[in-house]
Amino acid sequence: MLLVAEPQLGAEEEEALAQVVRSGWITMGDRVQAFEAAFSETHGAPDAVAVSSCTAGLHLALAALGIGPGDEVLVPSMSFVATANCVLYVGATPIFVDIEGLETPLMSLADAARKCTPRTSAIITMHYGGCVANGEAWREFARRRGLFLIEDAAHAAGADGAGSYGDAAIFSFYGNKNMTTAEGGMVLARDRATLDRIRTMRGHGMTSGTRQRLTERTASYDVTTLGWNYRMDELRAAIGLVQLKSLRRWNERRAELVNTYRVMLREYCPEVRVALSQLPAPSSHHLLPAVLPAGADRPAVMARMAERGVQTTVHYPPIHRMSLYRERFPGTALPMTEAFARHELTLPLHPKLSDRSVKTITMALVDALAAAPAVASR
Repeated sequence: MLLVAEPQLGAEEEEALAQVVRSGWITMGDRVQAFEAAFSETHGAPDAVAVSSCTAGLHLALAALGIGPGDEVLVPSMSFVATANCVLYVGATPIFVDIEGLETPLMSLADAARKCTPRTSAIITMHYGGCVANGEAWREFARRRGLFLIEDAAHAAGADGAGSYGDAAIFSFYGNKNMTTAEGGMVLARDRATLDRIRTMRGHGMTSGTRQRLTERTASYDVTTLGWNYRMDELRAAIGLVQLKSLRRWNERRAELVNTYRVMLREYCPEVRVALSQLPAPSSHHLLPAVLPAGADRPAVMARMAERGVQTTVHYPPIHRMSLYRERFPGTALPMTEAFARHELTLPLHPKLSDRSVKTITMALVDALAAAPAVASR
């Protein structure tokens, strides 16, 4: 089966884990600090805070910026549900914003402007598929309205510009991401005080951690703010340090594969478009989001491609159409998001694929689209 995503793991990661086990220190130590330093350097930031997940990082960022009950936060519905869930975690209200179009599934500035109210306090932009949203435009949008700006950079590790314009930016290292620590995330922030609050809040609001108390030979600590157990452990940080060394090369290979897809689809399946392909924006090329032609039976296409040994999936079911959010926010309509969600099909994209694999996937899609009507009519 040609999988949609597949982690790059090998002997170097095994040895890094073994070294942690042999060290006897497995949580919040030197490797976490080293990973934070290396990741921040890669993204041109002065510092970073490693956390247990991107979701944890989003929650911490909202809390550290003081977002809470009575506040509204503009969010994309074309994202993973955690983007909106984290707004609810702090007691604020997510306000769903439509995307720009079928080939540009990034949050719409125009619709965001329509959704602003006196209660709007923050915006969460999402670098869908790894394509970095227009930082200059969103920064100006937020500045003129006095809003905090948060980048959901879950897809964008290693992309030029990701993490550079928001008041905070949060990255994901989940198992299907461009680099992985199995679970884990990283937070960048423009303001040092905000990042320091996030660092304190990830560990229960405590003024010191276990390693710090060991090295400073003190058993005392205080709790100065409400916090959570959102720390990263040494095992994940060790994997992250190894993965980070290959991130740029892997992202470059992803870019090559995306270009091969475009050429193949243009030749063999021109009715299928690749979302985001027309944009000049930098990208980590996390996803290959194909837009199927109108009338295509997507479930039938997916089933036919699975028979040919090709996994496909959908990114994403719109958050505002999920039961929890339909019940809480009835009547929400986002026409472009809903249209994109009906037609999007995510094709395999990861560095283990060969150009030959891309042709196999393309021809499987051609076959599936041709056969889908017969499959659907049975």
